Amino acid sequence: MNTEANDSPKSQLKSWLFIASMTLVCAQWLIVRLFHIEIHNVMMEAFLPGLAIFGAAYVLSWGAELLQLDLPQTFALLLLALIAVLPEYAVDMYFAWMAGKDPQYMGWATANMTGANRLLIGVGWPVVLLAFWWGTRQKQIVLEESHKIEFRALVIATLYCFVIPIKGSLSLVDFVILLGVFGFYLWGAMHAEVNEPELEGPTEHIAQFRPAVRRLFTVLFFLVAGTTIFLAAEPFAEGLLKAGRTLGIEEFILVQWLAPLASESPEFIVAVLFAMRGLAGASLGTLISSKVNQWTLLVGMLPLVFSLSAGHAGSMVMDSRQVEEIFLTAAQSFFALILIIDFTFGWWEALLLLVLFITQLFFTDPFVRYVYAYVYIGLGIMLLVGSSRRRNCLIGLFKKKSCCCDK
Repeated sequence: MNTEANDSPKSQLKSWLFIASMTLVCAQWLIVRLFHIEIHNVMMEAFLPGLAIFGAAYVLSWGAELLQLDLPQTFALLLLALIAVLPEYAVDMYFAWMAGKDPQYMGWATANMTGANRLLIGVGWPVVLLAFWWGTRQKQIVLEESHKIEFRALVIATLYCFVIPIKGSLSLVDFVILLGVFGFYLWGAMHAEVNEPELEGPTEHIAQFRPAVRRLFTVLFFLVAGTTIFLAAEPFAEGLLKAGRTLGIEEFILVQWLAPLASESPEFIVAVLFAMRGLAGASLGTLISSKVNQWTLLVGMLPLVFSLSAGHAGSMVMDSRQVEEIFLTAAQSFFALILIIDFTFGWWEALLLLVLFITQLFFTDPFVRYVYAYVYIGLGIMLLVGSSRRRNCLIGLFKKKSCCCDK
């Protein structure tokens, strides 16, 4: 950590003012909720909580950076991803709970979950590379080998999630298996190696405090950010949904795309902030970690919440559209995983993910959607068969020694 150039009184004042400003951005919404202040302007209903989420993303990124001084980066990013994805969990758990009482909510629960997962990869990963290029002019992200932990969990979860559309339901068996995969990921993250991160700005100054004070700031950052995100997520999503309904957009589309766009915004913002500062591994690693916990813990929790709401152990039986959506989501996950299995992510990979994601939005016919799914699977298999490097990396994920692919 180079502190000499950034330890001037002017630099410190700038950092503390930045911390204060982002805290106030969060506080304005906390005040609105605490004092039950009514907002009558439709635009402000979405803008104020959205602004709070933006500020919380900054605060959350500082907490995650400081946490890496005491814990492995993988575990710090896992915790960051869990907090950032709280809004998505809140929305989907609500739909799953209501599905236990009203069957029409069943489709909304899977729509929201699949939309969030595909949005994370189809838009989030390319945007991170764009932000990384904008900040560094580098056209490729190279991940550290420590991300093997996320890759292992993602391989297992993705392969298992192909089983769900085959059997056409989400059950408590899925909950147990996917929770086990998440536990495997959590255990690996906790036992990863601790490396001192490159700090700059506010976190660089806070890191110079004695450990007890630094850790207090870390906890406060997570608490402020987590509370703000939790309280702002639903109003932000509702504000966007209200605008969508005014425009006459189909409710299923609103639940699948507009609501996840709002609920995924904290992790998107955090990832972009990391990328623009040149922290490519932390940036893409945040979204990969989010994908793992959504593809394991989030999916697994749906049948549990559904059963608790229904008052008995039951399965969420899916209709043909839900089966199609989960199969397409699993196929995209498989393809994305093969793209980055060699620990690199470049322009052509990002463009391919973005184009395939955007173009599929224009087709609602089930046949075309299945075509897209098989295109994802076919391209993934072609890349795996045609690249010995990718095959070696896939095999190397489950070896105790270092990954056998050369960067």
